Amino acid sequence: MRNTNIDIFDGFYSGKRVLITGHTGFKGSWLAIWLHELGAEVIGVALDPQAEKDNYALSGIGKMIIADLRADICDGEAMKRIFNEYQPEIVFHLAAQPLVRLSYDEPLDTWQTNVMGTINVMEAFRHCPSAKVAVMITTDKCYENRETNHAYTEGEPMGGYDPYSSSKGACEIAISSWRRSFMNPAEYAKHGKSIASVRAGNVIGGGDWAKDRIIPDCIRAIEAGQPIVIRNRHAVRPWQHVLEPLSGYMLLAQKMWNNPTEYCEGWNFGPKMDAVVPVWEVATMLTNEMGNGSLLDQTDPNAPHEANLLMLDIAKAQTRLGWQPRLTTAEAIALTADWYKRYQSENVYNLCVEEIISFSTDR
Repeated sequence: MRNTNIDIFDGFYSGKRVLITGHTGFKGSWLAIWLHELGAEVIGVALDPQAEKDNYALSGIGKMIIADLRADICDGEAMKRIFNEYQPEIVFHLAAQPLVRLSYDEPLDTWQTNVMGTINVMEAFRHCPSAKVAVMITTDKCYENRETNHAYTEGEPMGGYDPYSSSKGACEIAISSWRRSFMNPAEYAKHGKSIASVRAGNVIGGGDWAKDRIIPDCIRAIEAGQPIVIRNRHAVRPWQHVLEPLSGYMLLAQKMWNNPTEYCEGWNFGPKMDAVVPVWEVATMLTNEMGNGSLLDQTDPNAPHEANLLMLDIAKAQTRLGWQPRLTTAEAIALTADWYKRYQSENVYNLCVEEIISFSTDR
């Protein structure tokens, strides 16, 4: 049954069959909850969740969707079997190895998962008769980042210093190639497919327990009664609550469904420029919201390279899609802290729905 309190898409997703890769992950679990509340028939395809306290596990969303499947996107034949069995209409591809620092330890697995996994999903999508729209999620780190005071637009070169970032740049090149080679908008009448890629900033929100991410690191330290170690206090990121880019992805899919040849390209979904702030400031704001925690600066000049400055230009999404960020940095951090303050004592699914309602309310 559709929850009209959170439906900012005018009933579009009600009854739609939607496949999410990576639904056991942080962003994927929030997307699955939102789509389920909108009345979509959700098929989730992913590996097991990473931790018992992940949003997927605590919310119980896996028991509510029509299919909660375990499969590796690196298995191309498995992807084709799942697509053929469940016949999705819309696909959101989120499954990935998403961590920069882990990519230094596991560069081959990172490239295999992110690049070949993405190609396997695209192949399953293009050979599935029912599938019409695919939104492929990459990252803001796909751009060739020169770390200047410059916000990247969608047409700028792909690149990447570290194995994770470069794998996502390669994903973008592969998506562009498959779109032009097999799902060209000029030949839409022949194939009936519309495929786009999307890039978001550093996403925060409740239920993220990944290693080497500032919010989970802060919460783990606070819960353990330990100081919060900041490994790069001067790094500047475009912070946004998880519901911000998800709202953009879902709006884009709706636009692509209605006008399949007009929106099948790359899109940035970042925050406003005043949300681009240093890691130290974000950690300070979070501890203030949590009412607990102290920061310990352990900036290591010899640590593996991570970008110190990265910003997205979102003018294209604003003007062509009518999409706007809804939350300030302070509001995003407050909403994130709210989840972590309440998850141990409340029903997490209901907590997530409450936060989606809060986000969706006109501002």
